[in-house]
Amino acid sequence: MAAVVAGYVTIPDRLNPWAPLDLDEPPNFLTEYKLARLGSDVGRCRALLESAELRHGVVADRDNGGGCFFKDAVQFSGAGVSYGGSVVLTCRMAVAMAMFERHVLQQAAQTHFSQPVVGLQHYGSYACRNVYSRKTGRLSEHAWANAIDIAGFRLRDGRSITLVKDWEGTGPGAGFLRDVRSGACRFFKVVLSPEYNAAHRDHFHFDMARYSVCR
Repeated sequence: MAAVVAGYVTIPDRLNPWAPLDLDEPPNFLTEYKLARLGSDVGRCRALLESAELRHGVVADRDNGGGCFFKDAVQFSGAGVSYGGSVVLTCRMAVAMAMFERHVLQQAAQTHFSQPVVGLQHYGSYACRNVYSRKTGRLSEHAWANAIDIAGFRLRDGRSITLVKDWEGTGPGAGFLRDVRSGACRFFKVVLSPEYNAAHRDHFHFDMARYSVCR
């Protein structure tokens, strides 16, 4: 490590923990670390969104009281998939979504359907609420624009693949959704599916919490 820092040894950026994250580079053991660094360096994060020409806009910080707020967030409209409008996400979460699209979602679509996903159906990102919308308890990651709930996907030929309709079974829809769920765990700290509990029977939950869950 000392030799690398001193410049005596050169290693590829994909294997260099200090090199910037490359959205086009397939994920490896350093991807999670590089994504985490973006959370404390909003300048680098926004520069990455700009350089990749991802559809986004800067959002003013907001504090709704009660612990609900977002800071350094963006209005994100997706990398190549339509979200039916924009969603408010932390910058790091937006970068993770872009990498998820490129390295998980589209690859799974080609594997199971031989065509791309063109649209994404979601239940929103920022929402000032507790976990499971309970009246009491801890705040959800949605309360900080650090999460998104995804209900389904639209293919180029117009077909809709949804969790409520396609998760169960052995067809291509079920295989696709399971590949999407497993692949998402490479980019998000928490990935919840219908296998987690009944509250997620109709959607995936992705977030960037400090702990890790992949179910």
